[in-house]
Amino acid sequence: MFLSPDKVELEERSLARATVQVLPPTVNVTSAFPQYLSQHLLATASLLQHWRVWFASLFLVSVPVFFEAPLVRYAPWLSLICTVGWLAIAKHLQAEPKKQVWGSLTWGFSLTWLCGSLYWGWLRWEPAYHVPVEALALPWAIWATRQDSHRVGGWFYIGSLFGTAITDLYFYIAHLFPNWKALMQVESNISLAQPILKNALTLVETPWGMTWACILAALLLITGNKAMRSPNLAYWAFGGAVLGTIFVDLLFFSVAVLG
Repeated sequence: MFLSPDKVELEERSLARATVQVLPPTVNVTSAFPQYLSQHLLATASLLQHWRVWFASLFLVSVPVFFEAPLVRYAPWLSLICTVGWLAIAKHLQAEPKKQVWGSLTWGFSLTWLCGSLYWGWLRWEPAYHVPVEALALPWAIWATRQDSHRVGGWFYIGSLFGTAITDLYFYIAHLFPNWKALMQVESNISLAQPILKNALTLVETPWGMTWACILAALLLITGNKAMRSPNLAYWAFGGAVLGTIFVDLLFFSVAVLG
């Protein structure tokens, strides 16, 4: 059987349409692959940046325990003056666009250093003044949360302050403030400090103390974890500061246990 010219032409048009319909998807997939790879690399780089900020925040919350605490005890004015140095470093880093995040984080850390120097240098014998003094820079931190150049540092400071407030709340609930005052009076005498630490540990190990320790630790964990679910880099700084509080608290607990 033979096809008529009209049918042949109709089949040729159908074949041409089929070819037109098949080719574009192949071309689109080929051209879309570099774009997909680029997006994947950007997402990976963004995630690494978030984790770097988180670890840096965790570390900066721990720094005062190892460096500022002994410095402020023997040279409180020097510790206070160091704030100017931190601010200078923050300004230098923020001047470079690629390092602006680290400058912002250093700026937030300088606020915690300033408040910590004021309290631990001159008021450490009064636990009731701890949170109010640590919160002196809160207005600047709130302002910073609305500024692109300082947002990361502002949320870092707020996270550090939140963790401090939760820790002090536990000290109040567990009736540890008297031990705090007594320990600050004899901090340079290890033999006198050991009985105070043992007494504080006894209060912590009661059902009341352990229950509240678990409740407040869970609150810190939940808050820090929720912050890390956000794509906002500043919230990761907040989360790192909050979870860093748990590390510091465990460090103090270990000191009390070891005497």
